[in-house]
Amino acid sequence: MAPLADFLLQHVPLPQLPYYLTHYVKGATPLSTRPVVVSVLVGYLVVIFSIREIMKTRQPQKLTFLFQVHNVILSSGSLLLLVLMLEEILPVFWNHGLFYAMCHAAAWTERMEFYYIINYYIKYVELLDTVFLALKKKPLAFLHVFHHSATAFLCFTQLNGRTSVSWVVITLNLTVHVLMYYYYYATAGGAKIWWKKYLTTMQIVQFVIDLFVVYFGTYSYFAATYYPSLPVLGSCAGTESAALFGCGLLSSYLLLFIKFYIDTYKKPVKGKKAVANGNGVANGNGLKQE
Repeated sequence: MAPLADFLLQHVPLPQLPYYLTHYVKGATPLSTRPVVVSVLVGYLVVIFSIREIMKTRQPQKLTFLFQVHNVILSSGSLLLLVLMLEEILPVFWNHGLFYAMCHAAAWTERMEFYYIINYYIKYVELLDTVFLALKKKPLAFLHVFHHSATAFLCFTQLNGRTSVSWVVITLNLTVHVLMYYYYYATAGGAKIWWKKYLTTMQIVQFVIDLFVVYFGTYSYFAATYYPSLPVLGSCAGTESAALFGCGLLSSYLLLFIKFYIDTYKKPVKGKKAVANGNGVANGNGLKQE
């Protein structure tokens, strides 16, 4: 049962979409080939650094209304997608157990695949975060630029690899993004949010859980495939390259976010304090001196 998904299908006038837009078809689904994805992400880097150069001789743009609209869309969209994914995967977990839900190929349902595609496209919308930073003349920190571009590529690799544990990483990320983009919306309007430090902590906890899950899934696959004498519950669906890339990238995220947390909240700072995007929240947003 998927009450929200069924309600949307029955009562919301949605257009009839071709198969390659509701299912991931490499070469037919938009942004489904490596040359196209790499070209778009290189274009993203060119655009943001070009804007930064242009803005050197111009006054910073406020863009408060547009920035708030952007964040409302991402916060509410993340919440909607989170609910849709949970109502699809929780019955699988309830009926077959956690290992099945995480590792069995059957957990990659048609609806989950569609939700994965939507989540993937949202990562390109999130690239506008950097455009706002550049137009506001805020520094483009490595954490921000790397995290945004690499996450889009990560989602691409996991769709290609059909990694069954994807939903765990994505639902945790969506949960954080519901709060994070609300935070950006509220603070852009002048609100004072007391829990910004705990949002960064939540992001770090997210990556710790992510790593436990993806390393467990990767171990399960390699043990079941190549080392059957090792203790294992069974194999985990997905390609080797996607699993290894996910492990490596998420490991780097954890290290970068821990460094950000230490630099922002733990290190004694003389004079001024470094905060992310002017707010003290990570997820790759640029550092600004205030």
